[in-house]
Amino acid sequence: MEPIPKDINEARKEVERLRAEIRYHNYRYYVLNDPEISDAEYDKLMRRLQALEEAYPSLVTPDSPTQRVGAQPQKEFAQVRHRIPMLSLENALDQNELREFDERIRRFLGVSEPIEYVVEPKIDGLAVELVYEQGRLVVASTRGDGYVGEDVTQNIKTILSVPLTLDSYKGTRPIPELLEVRGEVYMEKEAFKELNKQRLKQGLPPFANPRNAAAGSVRQLDPRVTATRPLNIFCYGVGEVRGATFKTHMEMMICLQEWGLRVNRPHMRLCPNIDEAARYCKELEEKRTQFPYEIDGAVVKVNRLDYQARLGEKARSPRWAIAFKFKPSQATTRILKIEVQVGRTGALTPVAHLEPVEVGGVVVKRATLHNEEEIKRKDIREGDVVVVQRAGDVIPEVVKVITSKRTGKEKPFRMPENCPVCGAKVVKPKGEVVYRCPNPKCPAQIRESLKHFVSRGAMDIEGLGEKIIDQLVEKGLVKSPADFYSLTKEQLLTLDKIADKSAQNILDAIERSKHTTLSRFIYALGIRHVGEHVADILARKFKSIEALARADEKELEAIPGIGPVIAESIVSFFQDPQNMELVNRLLEAGIRPEPPPGTEEPTGTQPLAGKTFVLTGTLKSMTRSQAKERILALGGKVASSVSRNTDYVVVGDSPGSKLQKAQELGVKILDERAFLEMLEGKGDGQ
Repeated sequence: MEPIPKDINEARKEVERLRAEIRYHNYRYYVLNDPEISDAEYDKLMRRLQALEEAYPSLVTPDSPTQRVGAQPQKEFAQVRHRIPMLSLENALDQNELREFDERIRRFLGVSEPIEYVVEPKIDGLAVELVYEQGRLVVASTRGDGYVGEDVTQNIKTILSVPLTLDSYKGTRPIPELLEVRGEVYMEKEAFKELNKQRLKQGLPPFANPRNAAAGSVRQLDPRVTATRPLNIFCYGVGEVRGATFKTHMEMMICLQEWGLRVNRPHMRLCPNIDEAARYCKELEEKRTQFPYEIDGAVVKVNRLDYQARLGEKARSPRWAIAFKFKPSQATTRILKIEVQVGRTGALTPVAHLEPVEVGGVVVKRATLHNEEEIKRKDIREGDVVVVQRAGDVIPEVVKVITSKRTGKEKPFRMPENCPVCGAKVVKPKGEVVYRCPNPKCPAQIRESLKHFVSRGAMDIEGLGEKIIDQLVEKGLVKSPADFYSLTKEQLLTLDKIADKSAQNILDAIERSKHTTLSRFIYALGIRHVGEHVADILARKFKSIEALARADEKELEAIPGIGPVIAESIVSFFQDPQNMELVNRLLEAGIRPEPPPGTEEPTGTQPLAGKTFVLTGTLKSMTRSQAKERILALGGKVASSVSRNTDYVVVGDSPGSKLQKAQELGVKILDERAFLEMLEGKGDGQ
């Protein structure tokens, strides 16, 4: 952080500038649901303002952003005053700040023994308060400025996971006379993608992220619009309560769930000290991309409620809780230039070269722009300042343009008329948004096809990375995937940085790849619209590549999960003589694709016949794919989601939301030991 000015007048100028900037971004975030900067950049502004006000207390004013929580509610909604303010949380940006928080807690309380904490994921959504009187939902409001929020009762009532009436499901505690529940309304990632697809079809602008989609949906003036949005809620705390008392935060959360409110129990952990809390925060950050919803941190709360009461609140945050912020998944940077890349199917994809910026702990230099229509819709130009985001290992994408930063020197983008690699005239097939290079011998398509063939989900040939493949293509040693199987050590030794041992390791990996599954082999062929899941469906149906090659469109469309577009693509692939020549060359090279276990005619008993399983979490004794194969071999079925038709949910370490869904539906849950006993015929899961 920059040094604090020694002159109070200089400090006053910076404070006024920061306040104006923060108020502007509060307006963009809370009122328009259209932020221009990332959370990390906002936090940086706020921390700087806090530091200046701490150095010069006389500069603190009642209307400073440090003394408030958010923006004023919109005028279109009635106002609701919170009986107990809904404060925001102080942030910890690293483990040291988390431990400093613990030291402050123990110093304030005057205790030397470890403090017990509850840690849970920080959902990136919209904070709301639900007020229940005599067990009935009477008012729902947004957080607003922390003291006064917007009345969104009718909209919140459309969310199916929000109970309109509480019930004492376990009968251990009566429903309180008054219960103010705080929660986070959010939208799951897949639901968000589907919503944006629908909006694009309707000619509407898509939402930038799930948080904005949730906020925009809750704050609709017409509840019928909200009712069409796939919203959900997790409750994380309470305001005022009359008619019930609790000793700990965890006890309170368990009780809320027993009354019918949705809490994030599967990922809520009781930690005996700050070290355990810090470890779980790190664990959540490492697994953040595995959650079906966006999380941007972990919330650490003192578990004992009497301690919380003694600790109290500061100006804008409670002393007894802190948010451990993950590395930001969004950042602001500038587009230096836009170039077009050619993929294995000939698709031309515009890619933005960026001023390097750290996103999610990784320095990002490129971001996909998807296609020309996407660029036009977002009005992306060379030279623009943009918000980029990164999720998991997926290539980053440009979320939006900061048009207020434009200088007039930015250049609009136009898709080239010719392939930038081979020069062929590009085409745009009817009904598609993607331009394509029609030349199957285009060097770019060949390279990408080869990289796909050796990838982990396909033939999984270790050692054949991007740089090695580029050299093999440049030297003319490999023009087709079948050429990998005729490579010699002498040829590999001509490549840069390849020694004798490395060459032998590559040859051994190529040899091992000959023993593969039919689904991997189908996926490796690179048939358009055939991903790993579809390849698995085809392998189980046809049991051999020869049978699949003979299938017609009618036969394919009769398979659940195979539509007319996929069916047409498969038939077209195998009708192409060049593709059939490739398949035959691969088989002649010694590749023997094995059909999945359980697809052959059963020769013995099928003890799991008619039973449907769902797998969640990590098993110690086998991978998830191995568990799936063992279930199928014994006649069972494996589904990807939990429903009332599910017979068993197999739970490993760090299970996901499927466990909670199973508990809600009363589906039988198997731990790993019970699952193994069932596979070995020693148990029936009872």
